[in-house]
Amino acid sequence: MTERKPPGAPFESWVDKQIRDAQARGEFERLSGAGEPLPAEVDSTYDELWWVKRKMAREGLSVLPPALALRKEAEDALMAAYAAPSERIARKIIEDVNVKIRDMMFKPPPGPPLGRKPYDVEEVVREWRRLREGVRKPEG
Repeated sequence: MTERKPPGAPFESWVDKQIRDAQARGEFERLSGAGEPLPAEVDSTYDELWWVKRKMAREGLSVLPPALALRKEAEDALMAAYAAPSERIARKIIEDVNVKIRDMMFKPPPGPPLGRKPYDVEEVVREWRRLREGVRKPEG
């Protein structure tokens, strides 16, 4: 627990004393990154939330509003359906993302609008079949 600065004590000398005491207790030993230079972001301006952004990137977290995240998920689902190994799997992928799209259409979160409607499963499957026909190699 940090002590309070005694009244009348100069701020700088009080801080210096706190640091010296912590060093004497060994609180600065074995810190991650000890002895290494701070990473320099040469091409960017200072951002006071740099550490939050780096931690989120390291943890694989997204900062997109829910509607934009679902838009991305819907696009990825469509591509995954086209690449699916079977029609059944393609249908399942599209049906699953359609549930999420419908949920967001009827219960929109704050932020930008979704701007998406559910996919026509039969249309996606027709496109899946067309793509498969072009992939088949002629026999012989």
